[in-house]
Amino acid sequence: MMTDVVESSGSPARNGRPAAAAPSGAAASRTGTDDATAAERIGEIRRRIDEIDSTLIALWQERAALSQEVGATRMASGGTRLVLSREREILERFRAELGADGTQLALLLLRAGRGPL
Repeated sequence: MMTDVVESSGSPARNGRPAAAAPSGAAASRTGTDDATAAERIGEIRRRIDEIDSTLIALWQERAALSQEVGATRMASGGTRLVLSREREILERFRAELGADGTQLALLLLRAGRGPL
C-alpha cells in the first residue's frame, strides 16, 4: 500500500487544516523528531532502506537485461517479439502477491525489459 508523504514545512495541509509545525534542531531536520533515541532508530532504519533500494535498483537492471536477452534470442530464432501468456503470468503473480500496486510494478518491470509497446 502506498502512503502519502507528509510535509512538515508549516504550509497548509491539503484538507484545509494547518500542518503541524516542524520540529527544530539538527536531528529534527534530518529525522522529523527532536527525540535522540527516536532519531537514532530512524537513522538505522533509513540506512537499511537505502541498502534495500540499492539492491532493488541492481536487481531491476539485471532483470531488464535478462529480459532483453530473452527477447533478442527469441526473435533471432524466428520467434515473436512478445509472449503475451508469459506477460499475463507475471502480471498475475505480482497482483496476487502485492495487489493493485503489484500490477503496476509488474507493468513497469515488463516495460523495462521489452520497451514500450
